[in-house]
Amino acid sequence: MTTIVLDAGHGGYDYGAVWEGRREKDDVLALTLAVGQILSQNPDLNILYTREGDIYESPSQKAAEANNAAADLFVSIHRNSTPVPESYSGLETLVYSDTGVAADLARNIGSELEAIGFPNLAITERKNLAVLSQTNMPAVLLEIGYMNTARDNVFFDENFTGIAQAIANGIETTVSGL
Repeated sequence: MTTIVLDAGHGGYDYGAVWEGRREKDDVLALTLAVGQILSQNPDLNILYTREGDIYESPSQKAAEANNAAADLFVSIHRNSTPVPESYSGLETLVYSDTGVAADLARNIGSELEAIGFPNLAITERKNLAVLSQTNMPAVLLEIGYMNTARDNVFFDENFTGIAQAIANGIETTVSGL
């Protein structure tokens, strides 16, 4: 059995990015739960969540929970933002190191999202993020479009089920190679 921890970023008092009344914490919770529902149909996967409601836990707490569960993969789901609205569009995937299983996971999810029409911007190494640096298992942080880019919000809303399925497909492809 492969254990996957799905992390809906932010939560509680931490709204994440906000634009025109839209809150990152709400978008990513809905998407994370949808991805988990798809993955839970696979009897070989054990799906755990860092949150299933509107609560806040620090990134270090989330990493510790995944470590305590001896998870095999950690996927943190977020939405991006930029200081200048409407200046960027697409998916960015963050990893601690662009090597090994984490890199495979990032590429597999990115390829699936690209196939449904989501621009795939980059895989970026980020050594300073607790959910990437403090987890004992391969981990990725997905930035699913820009909150302050209207076309990304429209794409997110109109393709919500496809986005959830694409993320689940990328995870399952990675698991099949473990």
